[in-house]
Amino acid sequence: MTNAGFNPIRSVTATDENGQVSTVQVASEISLTLLMNEEKIVTLMTLGTHPKALAIGYLRNQRLIKEMPEIQSIHVNWENGTIQVNTFAGEKTRRAVTAGCGQGVVLSLNQLHDIHRLKLNIQQTLIDALLHTLTQQNEIHRQAGGVHSCALCQGSEIIAFVEDVGRHNAVDTIAGLMWLHNWPGDNKIFYTTGRLTSEMVMKVANLGISVLLSRSGVTYKGIQNAQEIGMTLIAHAKGQQFLIFSGEKNVVFDG
Repeated sequence: MTNAGFNPIRSVTATDENGQVSTVQVASEISLTLLMNEEKIVTLMTLGTHPKALAIGYLRNQRLIKEMPEIQSIHVNWENGTIQVNTFAGEKTRRAVTAGCGQGVVLSLNQLHDIHRLKLNIQQTLIDALLHTLTQQNEIHRQAGGVHSCALCQGSEIIAFVEDVGRHNAVDTIAGLMWLHNWPGDNKIFYTTGRLTSEMVMKVANLGISVLLSRSGVTYKGIQNAQEIGMTLIAHAKGQQFLIFSGEKNVVFDG
């Protein structure tokens, strides 16, 4: 399986408020239609940098495949904008979804891993250090803007960092990378630049991760879900400031 991906940045011309024309960098965006055993599942708008990991992670988070060994082959066709996933069972899903800001995640709370037992403690100093390190990672955002980023962290180390046009794509890509590399979730922290909705909480919990950190806001339903499943939910995290909405007992404060 290769890691071949699409060029995430394009050069275009733009005219400013003074009528001056210049060349600027913008984020690429392509449509990639995911097929499973020749059945169309979804069309994703994506940067296309990690197409195979994105496909695997999407199918994982939608629970259309339960484990990595079910996958027989994956093929990306850039000419027609498709990615074909074949399973050994070769079964039809009898289910199709369409993509929006959220992708119709099918998880429910009673399907998720029981992360109450994980109780991963996180130091305040570690949060500060991670936020500082993560701001240095968003290369595409610095050059072109227009993207969200997600990261998988273990302690102060960033295991994976993914940027895409949608935060759900970035989450799914990391989910795929976790399967591809056999990374467990129980000792990890998940970071996103996007808001923490109920879908985001459920997707991250489905990966067995109990700490979710965002520089953006949070919805009331996201808080409710996090509290119900025992997730540590931290939002509005910028610089040395953050707000804990769930799992405050798992955060060890300085002093």
